[in-house]
Amino acid sequence: MKNIIIGTAGHVDHGKTALIRALTGIETDRIKEEKKRGITIELGFAYLDLPNGEKAGIIDVPGHEKFVKNMLAGAGGIDLALLVVAADEGFMPQTREHLGILSLLNIPEGLIVVTKKDMVDEDWLEVVCEDIREEVKGTFLESAPILTVSSYTGEGIEDLRQAIFALIDQSSQIKNPNTPFRIPVDRVFSIEGFGTVITGTLIEGQMSVGDPVTIYPKGLQTKIRNLQVHSHDVTTAYAGQRVAVNLAGLKKTDLEKGDVVAQSDSMHTTMMLDVKLSILKNCNRDIFNGTRLHLYHGARDILCKCILMDREVVSAGDEAYAQLRLEEEIAAKTGDRFILRFYSPVETIGGGVILDSNPMKHKRNDPAVLAALNIKDTGSEKEKIEEALKEYSSRYETTAFLKTHTNIDSELFDSIVQVLLEQGQVFPINSNVVIHKAFLQSMEQRAEKLLTRYHEENPLRAGMKRDEFRSKLFPDQDIAVADKVTDYMVKDGVLTTPQGAVALASFAVQFSADQEKLMAQLEKVFLDGGYAVPSLDEVAAQFSKEKAFKQVLESMITAGKLIKLTDQILYHVDVYQQALKLAMDYVAEHGQITLGETRDLLGSSRKYTLALLEYWDRKNITKKVGEARTFTGKL
Repeated sequence: MKNIIIGTAGHVDHGKTALIRALTGIETDRIKEEKKRGITIELGFAYLDLPNGEKAGIIDVPGHEKFVKNMLAGAGGIDLALLVVAADEGFMPQTREHLGILSLLNIPEGLIVVTKKDMVDEDWLEVVCEDIREEVKGTFLESAPILTVSSYTGEGIEDLRQAIFALIDQSSQIKNPNTPFRIPVDRVFSIEGFGTVITGTLIEGQMSVGDPVTIYPKGLQTKIRNLQVHSHDVTTAYAGQRVAVNLAGLKKTDLEKGDVVAQSDSMHTTMMLDVKLSILKNCNRDIFNGTRLHLYHGARDILCKCILMDREVVSAGDEAYAQLRLEEEIAAKTGDRFILRFYSPVETIGGGVILDSNPMKHKRNDPAVLAALNIKDTGSEKEKIEEALKEYSSRYETTAFLKTHTNIDSELFDSIVQVLLEQGQVFPINSNVVIHKAFLQSMEQRAEKLLTRYHEENPLRAGMKRDEFRSKLFPDQDIAVADKVTDYMVKDGVLTTPQGAVALASFAVQFSADQEKLMAQLEKVFLDGGYAVPSLDEVAAQFSKEKAFKQVLESMITAGKLIKLTDQILYHVDVYQQALKLAMDYVAEHGQITLGETRDLLGSSRKYTLALLEYWDRKNITKKVGEARTFTGKL
């Protein structure tokens, strides 16, 4: 099913509203002021019955210069444009501006309609048509048919209707119904007994009564109470249809024109946009870096500052990469089109396409930034996904975030990530997060720098304690994430993890002859001490060189030769392992072991036995069952 939105465009009083009335029989001027003044101020809506029984929506947009912002609110959802030119006046300033806007919004197809043919003779009509053909050169309407009509007499209306039918029939536009739905709000009103209603063009996806929705950028949560398409109740609406949505539990004041009604969790709000900017060929202004402009996106009009990424100025006909820094939050998607108008006087200068709907703040004239923007502009889907992974790996963003961020089809995104996994370009942290190899390499460089300094300062320690390593290299990250990346670096041959510490794979403790001698003496002390070893203070008192003693002792602890039960009680690893085996054998036979039974088994005192058991408890090697303990199976 093709759901097509037709939009009119053209200068004020060139007969757009009358044309729609002649085509459809529907009056789109709906408010008193419009009737009184004879011009369209707000958007008007109608529909055209198609031969197959379906209906094409029609948006009647304002033509007066003062109401161009309202024209822009409706233009974003147009699939097919009718550029309207009055025969008695020909091309006018707003005709050119509207044509430029339609081109910038990438409207794919259209027709040119010359109205009021009954008011001029054939010679003048021919001159007007020739002038129009010259004006549309180089635009998407360059080869479009020109149809001449009179909405007053009806002449040419049926030919126009058939031309529209043919264009719709030939159109290859198919909207993806599986994309999360989205409606830029162009009207908000209340109906007694029903509550708040919004209207807009459903530009993506499909929505049904009862669906939960989020109002962006406000973040309000609600659900769809009722849906209408062309004034008829429906249970489901589809992309390309004009819809009225009755929202549950919201007041009219909760929403405003320019908000977006969308599937929950399908969009991100932003204060910046990376864009490819195109300046109209007939623009009379130079746009300098930092210029304040009006941004029109969807039905939204907000102020922004235009930061040019690689130059100081853009002029008529130029294209450039820019970052728009907004004065208010908006909800946008990568790939959306937008329009820019000058701050004062307000006139259309250009527009373009959003390359990144939620970027980080960039430095100007940075080759890496410009290369990334070029990929977002011209790269393949695979290159765009890789670039997003490179940029967001440092934040460990989920694939769900990146799908929304890149606006790439979910199934295609998953298939490309699978290829990257197979190629070794990305690494899985868990089922929801993958990070790029380039980021892992940068983390390896940081780890090497961190541990090189640590080894220089602590030459006798086997490595940095894992908790310390996590806190310094992975601040604010989950332990599971930090350990997964650390394990990758171990597998990659950059790190080792001796006795739970972390060290460079190239590092090895080097002892001097005096240090080797001191270590042998300490090892003998702790071996001879058995289960009733002297306290650490008592051991230290036997050695005169305090600094050397501390260095060697710490090295033996980190190397796993000594097990530190408490600040004062250390067991030699052989003694510790013997005690562990005796206790485990006892539990295997008796099912559990008490403090007294452990003391008797080891022939030790209560002080040492309690220190050993509490150490096992802390390490989750044992667990208490009443006054006894059993082993957990974890060593």
